[in-house]
Amino acid sequence: MTQFDRAFAPIQAAIDSACIPGAVLGLLEDGRTTVRATGHAVIEPERVAMREGTVLDLASLTKVVFTTTAILRLVEQGRIGLDDPLTVAIPDLRQYDVAGAAERRLTFRQCLAHATHLPAVEPLYTYGQDPQTLRAFILQREWRHCPPAYSDNNFLLLGIAIERLTGLTLAEQALPPGFTFRPDPADCAATERCSWRGRVMRGEVHDENAFAMGGAAGHAGLFGTAAALLGFARAMMEGGLLSPASIAALRTEQNVIQGVRRGLGWQLATPGWPAGDRCPAGVIGHTGFTGTGLWIDLDNKRAWALLTNRVHPSRHTESGIVALRRVVGDALHG
Repeated sequence: MTQFDRAFAPIQAAIDSACIPGAVLGLLEDGRTTVRATGHAVIEPERVAMREGTVLDLASLTKVVFTTTAILRLVEQGRIGLDDPLTVAIPDLRQYDVAGAAERRLTFRQCLAHATHLPAVEPLYTYGQDPQTLRAFILQREWRHCPPAYSDNNFLLLGIAIERLTGLTLAEQALPPGFTFRPDPADCAATERCSWRGRVMRGEVHDENAFAMGGAAGHAGLFGTAAALLGFARAMMEGGLLSPASIAALRTEQNVIQGVRRGLGWQLATPGWPAGDRCPAGVIGHTGFTGTGLWIDLDNKRAWALLTNRVHPSRHTESGIVALRRVVGDALHG
């Protein structure tokens, strides 16, 4: 039995026990990509099999695959500096309190590293669904002060900064092959049966705030396949996405939140983290609420992605995703 087979076995067991509907496991090793799917992409209103090429809602992988990469590219181009305040790109941020607003002092580095006072998450969608009005509300809101936390709101602001700097909405941005903010629902795995939207979400972003902002935001909205994520990892390894200086910066510890070491956007290897405890110390990774995850070993040119639709048809069940990620990661390094 190969390492890949050993890693796939607990995934199949989780599906057989109805903990998750379906999954795709991808591994990039020695320049070769292996992808295997199992279970169902949809179980209601009808059953649809999960395929190797099924497109999944990547949720917070948007933060690292898209937003972090886009910000670091803008730094490389000299458009911004990591320690510049967000107001370089968003001069109207808290524009009615120019002298006193703490938000006007937030930097790109602080937002990437989740080293701000912003709360982890806010139900912004409850304030309305007009994307432009909601963006204006986010920019003028006086945010309550919280201890530094892993926060969607940091990346909401970074997403707006990218739009301002490029003159393009996030949905219009160029993306690596296999990624999209506007997927064909027929190609997608389903996520939740949403009580707010009154339907099973398929091909529409699961995250409520990203949905209200038009489907694409700095923290969520990206869709893609396991092969696309491994292609992204390969490009990172080969220097096709970011400069060596940017790679070094995102791998440098910036902050420790709730016991997790964080670089710029990415999680860094930490005891007890989702990649398991057997992976090399230089691995970077990230997870997504819908049940997704990507980990990249830049030193050994190795990467793996575990994509599940664990919130389908409801987030309010115990999927075992936390333990499953760790078991899979350990098996791939056993």
